[in-house]
Amino acid sequence: MSRIAKAPITIPQGVDVKLEDNNVTVKGVKGQLSFALNPSVSLEIGDNVIQMVWNRDDKIATAQAGTARAIVGNMVTGVSAGFERKLTLIGVGYRAQAKDTVLSLSLGYSHPVEFQVPAGITIETPTQTEILIKGSDKQQIGQVAAKIRAYRPPEPYKGKGVRYADETVIKKEAKKK
Repeated sequence: MSRIAKAPITIPQGVDVKLEDNNVTVKGVKGQLSFALNPSVSLEIGDNVIQMVWNRDDKIATAQAGTARAIVGNMVTGVSAGFERKLTLIGVGYRAQAKDTVLSLSLGYSHPVEFQVPAGITIETPTQTEILIKGSDKQQIGQVAAKIRAYRPPEPYKGKGVRYADETVIKKEAKKK
């Protein structure tokens, strides 16, 4: 039994949720998101509450209901409050600079790395070693953060590289004679 799918989603002020066939569209201050529900799951939209409906005897439908509830909940949160992910650069000479739709990274290579920022995402650099990724789509923010981190993932001996702000890197001990 899915415990996540049982929990109702409260709709905040200023958020509009529409269900057409199996497509859920959520509009809010931060933008508009849509998602195609699995045919075995449906929604009941009441007064400021969304509830999942599915056949509780079917294991696949139960799993899909939990997934759909999490995605729709993230959509509602994203269009009302938004999401953000913070990256930090650790290493001598590692720098980041955001210019319009391009993030320029100096990561110890012979050339600067230019990252094109996708639509719907805003990137800020409060300091030269911090990157803030903001937007309404949680999945897209995570994907962009993972792509930026992949340019220079943290290495295990000195810990240099691009890492998430809440990430801890376990350092290995150097080789002994």
